[in-house]
Amino acid sequence: MSPISLDLLRTFLAVHRTGSITAAAQTLGLSQPAVTAQVKTLESALDRPLFDRLPRGVAPTPAADELARRVAPALDSLDEVVESELPSDEAVHLGGPAEFLCEVVMPMLAPLVHDGLRLRTTLGLADDLLTGLAAGRLDLVLSTIRPRLRGVRAEPVYDEEFVLVAAPSLAAALGTREPASAPFVAYAEDLPIVRRYWRTVFGRRPSMAAQVVIPDLRGVLSAVRAGMGVSVLPAYLCRRDLADGTLVALAEPEEPPINTGYLAVRSGAQARPAVARVWAHLIRELRAAPPF
Repeated sequence: MSPISLDLLRTFLAVHRTGSITAAAQTLGLSQPAVTAQVKTLESALDRPLFDRLPRGVAPTPAADELARRVAPALDSLDEVVESELPSDEAVHLGGPAEFLCEVVMPMLAPLVHDGLRLRTTLGLADDLLTGLAAGRLDLVLSTIRPRLRGVRAEPVYDEEFVLVAAPSLAAALGTREPASAPFVAYAEDLPIVRRYWRTVFGRRPSMAAQVVIPDLRGVLSAVRAGMGVSVLPAYLCRRDLADGTLVALAEPEEPPINTGYLAVRSGAQARPAVARVWAHLIRELRAAPPF
């Protein structure tokens, strides 16, 4: 068998880690046909299939899992050697939900930035960010979804509490009526946060539809503050409003619903001093803080 190039193995590993030809192509800066051709070339050289094509993405064969197990440490070590030759002020790329990253995490990272940390952030949904992490576009990701991707390590670091809130005027107008009778402001049409709260606190699925949809929890907060409707928000986002009376809580459950948040790092990235420093700092700060 003729020697197999590192480029073929890097492409294979990108596909294996992302589970997608498309995502691997984006990560590597190649076209999808180029990635497909390299995978086929490697399969031909090894004389065995490495991936089963699915309607969405690909699934590794046992041979692919074994090959990834054997080549990933060596390729990651090689990347670490290359990265170690980069300037010491290389930026750390951190991803997470917009609201939590902006409201909670940025203040925590201020001391590191003052000490010279160069930081780049990507805001978005957990699935997209974790795919970017596994593909190498990000170094660290904060996610309320527990990552189950190859080449990704994660630690639980915080709990996020939720509160059912309304403006005082709307709460007074509701009186003793069910909160579900009020207009609802939501993050998405399918009421993801509201659904979880209703099942946990009231033991049933919510039957209402959203009156207002704003795909940013800070916008939802602003709308609720203005009296547009009721919503369920993370406590960290509305704690000040509850303290000064701008908002009121419509329920006081003994055990409020929570989400567990994870800090995830891609394999190999933690060997870089800047990434390891941010990782350790965030784990320490987030675990020391009260529920958000």
